[in-house]
Amino acid sequence: MALQYRAAVLHAAQTPLSIETVTVADLKPGDVLVRIRAAGLCHTDLEVIEGSLRYPLPMVLGHEAAGTVERVGSAARGVKPGDHVVLSWNPHCGHCFYCDRDAPILCEQYLGEGPRGVSFDGGTRARLADGRSLQQLMFLGSFGEYCVVADQQAIPVPNEIPFDRACLIGCGVMTGVGAALNLGAIAHGDTVMVIGCGAVGLAAVQGARLAGAGSIIAVDIDPAKLVLAARIGATQGVDASKDDVIAAAKRETGGRGADVVIEAAGHASALRVTAEAVRPGGQVIWLGKIDVNKDVSFRWGSLMQEKRIRRVSYGNARPRRDFPRLARAYLEGSLMLDELISRRITLEGINDGFAALKRGGVIRSVITFD
Repeated sequence: MALQYRAAVLHAAQTPLSIETVTVADLKPGDVLVRIRAAGLCHTDLEVIEGSLRYPLPMVLGHEAAGTVERVGSAARGVKPGDHVVLSWNPHCGHCFYCDRDAPILCEQYLGEGPRGVSFDGGTRARLADGRSLQQLMFLGSFGEYCVVADQQAIPVPNEIPFDRACLIGCGVMTGVGAALNLGAIAHGDTVMVIGCGAVGLAAVQGARLAGAGSIIAVDIDPAKLVLAARIGATQGVDASKDDVIAAAKRETGGRGADVVIEAAGHASALRVTAEAVRPGGQVIWLGKIDVNKDVSFRWGSLMQEKRIRRVSYGNARPRRDFPRLARAYLEGSLMLDELISRRITLEGINDGFAALKRGGVIRSVITFD
């Protein structure tokens, strides 16, 4: 039976989202219908709105969400009605060249279907009132009261974690914490520098703390974000608008540079700094991004001396392993999520929420649904 619900629809880049009634048809065998209870506003969504990240439109954005399972298709596995779930935007086939090499983020089906704004099987699930197909961002499209996902994208988590905190795990927190814990190879006592203290960067600060880093240098141009970084684990804050970031890394390490530098700012200048601030033989992890068609230049000498540089999209996530683990870390008090929520808004307030995100005055705005 067809279901109608409200969703925020983007019809053209650089225009406001409009709240419309959309329709989703019957579930296919592997589908899961999720009632969205909370969804975070992420920079990736903003990039689509501004046109620097290009997808076919019209589209429902949103890819950082949590909710409850309403219905499941006849062949859906691993989830049942009533489950509290965090949604993953990285479905994968499990048997292609890259999946066989333990790199689901490079899954050939995922990379092939993703730019089309469709479900993982290549189809569409929702329609506008005039009958046109409605695309969904990153196989989710969670800025609505419901969304339909593949069963592997709905990850059960403990019911005790509030939905507005749980949704953050689905993107920003997984990306930042995962970069530190799953990929950073941070040894006990290491010096870690995190450049950019938005949601992803603050999650990386916490990942470095959980990994046992001895010194965590947080870098931003917003003093309020540096204060928050100190509250959740940074041992030192550097205001990049006033201080020399590279010198700060060297001061802390007897002139060597940081053992690990994690970039989460999404600026060409920050990407350049990472290679200068890391020690010889150290590791750089890039999480932020700029327009895919823009160039970034480096001083060649900064790339020498056995430095390792890796671009990471999802913190080497294994959602069925990592999402419940992060939820439990929050419930046990070792992962701080409350501090990342700057404001809670309604679906009708989504355009104001993105305006605040663009101004840089928030960590995360979260849409909450009754």
